[in-house]
Amino acid sequence: MLTRRCLLSTLSLLTSVGASAQQRRSLGDPLRLGADRDLVDSGLAHALVRAFGVDTGIAVKTVPGPALPLLEALERGELDAALTNAPEAEAKLDKAGLAHDRQLIAGGEFVLVGPAIRGKGEDALGAAKERDVVAALKRLASAAPGTCTFMTAADGSGAHAMEQALWRAAGIAPAPPWYAQVPPGESVLAQARARGAYAIVERGKWLAQGGAPLAVRVEADVRLAEEVHAMRSFRANHPAGKIFVAWIASAKGHRVVASQRGYRAP
Repeated sequence: MLTRRCLLSTLSLLTSVGASAQQRRSLGDPLRLGADRDLVDSGLAHALVRAFGVDTGIAVKTVPGPALPLLEALERGELDAALTNAPEAEAKLDKAGLAHDRQLIAGGEFVLVGPAIRGKGEDALGAAKERDVVAALKRLASAAPGTCTFMTAADGSGAHAMEQALWRAAGIAPAPPWYAQVPPGESVLAQARARGAYAIVERGKWLAQGGAPLAVRVEADVRLAEEVHAMRSFRANHPAGKIFVAWIASAKGHRVVASQRGYRAP
C-alpha cells in the first residue's frame, strides 16, 4: 500500500511530467492569444505574456487587433484565448456560452485627448479642464465649423466601442466634416497628433505613445472606466488555455498588471 507521502510524491511527479509535456507541445503549437491593439501598444499584453512564459515555459503567440473582430475570431475558434477591453461584447459571448473562464484582470481608463491649451488661449473645449466627458463631447459637436476635428478609428477596438457608447449617452450622431475616420490600419493617436485633433484614447497607450501637441483634456469620469478581461474559446480547446487565464487572473498576474503604468490590479 502506498503511504500518503509516496502518493503525494507520485502525484507531484505526474504533474511535473504533464507540465513538461505541455511546454514541449506549446513550442510547436503556441497558445493563440488575441489582444486588443491598445493593450499591445501600451505594453500590458507583452508584460503578461512574457511573465507567463517565464513562469510556466508555455509559448504564447500574441495576435493584435481590434477587440470586437478578435472576439468574433474567438467565437469561431480561430483564437484560443483573448485579452480585450470591450465588456459589453464580451458579456454577450460569455452569456451565449461561447467564451469560458472570463476573468477581470485589470482596471484602467480611457481619456479624451485634444490640443493642449497654451497660455491664456482657448479652443473648442474652453480653457478650463473638463471632467464630464459627455458635456465635453456635446461642446465639441456644437463648436463653430472648422474649429475642431474629432478622429475615430471605427474599427471595433475597445476605445472605439467606448467612444460610440459616449456619443449615444450624449445623444449625438457624429458626422463629417468635423468627425473624421482614420485610414484603415492607421493609429488614431498618431493621426490626432498630426492633425491637432480630439480622440478617445486608452490611457495605457497614451502613456506609452502620447504627447505634444496633444494633452489629456478629460479624465476621471466614471463613464471612462476601462475593464480588461481574459477568456478562452469554447470552440478551441488548447490545453494551455485554462492555465493561461487562471495564471493571469492570479496573484502573479495581478503583480504584473500593477507594475504597468495606466493599469491597476482588480
